[in-house]
Amino acid sequence: MRIALLEDDKEQAELVLRWLTEAKHNCSHFDNGRDFLRNALRESYDLLMLDWMLPEMNGLEVLRKIRQSGKNFTPVIFITARDDETDIVRALEAGADDYMSKPIRYKELVARVAALARRASGGREPDEMPDCSPYQFDLKRKTVGLAGDEIELTHREFDLALFMFKNSGRVVSRSHILESIWGMHGADLNTRTVDTHISRLRKKLQLNETNGWQLSAIYQHGYRLERLGEEPA
Repeated sequence: MRIALLEDDKEQAELVLRWLTEAKHNCSHFDNGRDFLRNALRESYDLLMLDWMLPEMNGLEVLRKIRQSGKNFTPVIFITARDDETDIVRALEAGADDYMSKPIRYKELVARVAALARRASGGREPDEMPDCSPYQFDLKRKTVGLAGDEIELTHREFDLALFMFKNSGRVVSRSHILESIWGMHGADLNTRTVDTHISRLRKKLQLNETNGWQLSAIYQHGYRLERLGEEPA
């Protein structure tokens, strides 16, 4: 999963980052609410982790602004020293999906992250495919079929197609795609690589009205693959 962590305590952040990395997640860290909010509204993540008590803009304010944007429904988990029932209720009512009180424990954190991932994918396990009809994915052979014919894709194009269908209905940023498919981070990012491969994929898979799917560029954000006739996330 691609996770964004908001935590101003250096030692706590390092601990959580190490645990998430050990659990095979990619994690970006922010130590203030304004930078986190700016990034969360521009980028795409699979999970947002928020501390509550922060200088300038606290975690609850960040969460409310994210939800008020009307376009970000990424799962959110609070990790905070505030454990009063009233605080937990306030966070959940503001749009949080889960709540952990410090000190946190490794196995519980990893289990809660996995549970939120299943919830966000409609109960599917990470390796389970959604309904991609009329396309047929063969994960062992790394091929995609349409109307009985196998579509000729490179391994990279197959991985990109698989990623987009698994994330269908939501906007994914170019850097999210680059990290997931090419393993590129930070200064290594070259968004033209994504744009070129997306264009090829759209043509090869014939993602159009006839086949019931649309792959669109979302200005200043990234791309969204959606089944026509469904409400986008």
